[in-house]
Amino acid sequence: MSTATAPIDAQRLSLILNDLRLPAIKQVWPDFAARADKEAWPAARLLAALAEHEIAERDRRRIERHLLEARLPPAKTLDSFAFEAVPMISKAQVVALCSGDGWLEKGANLILFGPPGGGKSHLAAAIGLGLIENGWRVLFTRTSDLVQRLQLARRELSLEAALAKLDKYHLLILDDLAYVTKDQAETSVLFELISARYERRSLLITANQPFGEWGKVFPDPAMTLAAVDRLVHHATIFEMNVESYRRRAAVQRRTGPGRPPNFATVRTAATANASDNQPAT
Repeated sequence: MSTATAPIDAQRLSLILNDLRLPAIKQVWPDFAARADKEAWPAARLLAALAEHEIAERDRRRIERHLLEARLPPAKTLDSFAFEAVPMISKAQVVALCSGDGWLEKGANLILFGPPGGGKSHLAAAIGLGLIENGWRVLFTRTSDLVQRLQLARRELSLEAALAKLDKYHLLILDDLAYVTKDQAETSVLFELISARYERRSLLITANQPFGEWGKVFPDPAMTLAAVDRLVHHATIFEMNVESYRRRAAVQRRTGPGRPPNFATVRTAATANASDNQPAT
C-alpha cells in the first residue's frame, strides 16, 4: 500500500498534535479532513484552514486568560455606557483609545476626573475590556487595595519585585485615587508606582478631585507636584462633570414611590425632560 493511500493512525496523530501543542487542530481535524475529502480541497487549503482555526482558538483562549486576570467589574462595556449623558466625552475618541495604538506603546496615561457616581469607573472598565479584546493586558484595581499590597511588599523588602511584576500589564487601572489614606507610607508607595511606570507602562486613574486638590492625597507638596508632572507629561484627561446616579436615585426615592431609575442624566434646561441615561459606576 502506498503512503498516499495508507490509513491514518488517528491515535498517533493525536499524540503528535499534543507534542506540537496544537489542541485546537487535534479536536477538529477529523471533521475538517472529512469535509476536505468530500469537497476535494487541495492539501494546501486543508492545512491553511486548520492553521487558521488554531490561531483563532489561541486568540480566544488568550483573551479569556487576560479577562480573568484583569479583574474588571462585570457588565461595564462601551455599549452599556451612555455617551449622550456625558457630552464632554467623545465616543469616537474612546473607541480609538481601546485599540491601544499610539499610547500604550509610549507608556502614556489616561485620567478621568469627576464627582462620585458620574460614570468614571464604568468608562475605565469599558476601556480596559476593549483593550483586552485587542490583545493588551490590563489590571483593574481599587487604588487603596493596590497600595496596601505594595506596602506589604515594602515591609517584606520585595517592593521592587512587586513593581516589576506589574510591568506585565500594559495598562494599570487605579480606581478611586481619592480614597488613599493621607499617610506618608501609603502615598510614598503610590508615588513609587507612578515613577516606576513613567514613560514605560501606562496608568488609567479615576479621581474625584482635580489636580489642585491632590494635596489631600499626597501630604508632601513636592511629591504632589512630582506625581502630577509624571502623570500629565503624556496624558489624555477626561473631565466628567455630570450629576451622580446615586444622588439622582436618592432624590427620586424621597420624592415619590416607584422603581429607582436605571440611569442618571445630566440635568440642564435642554435635557430636563430626557430619559435617564447614564449608568452608575
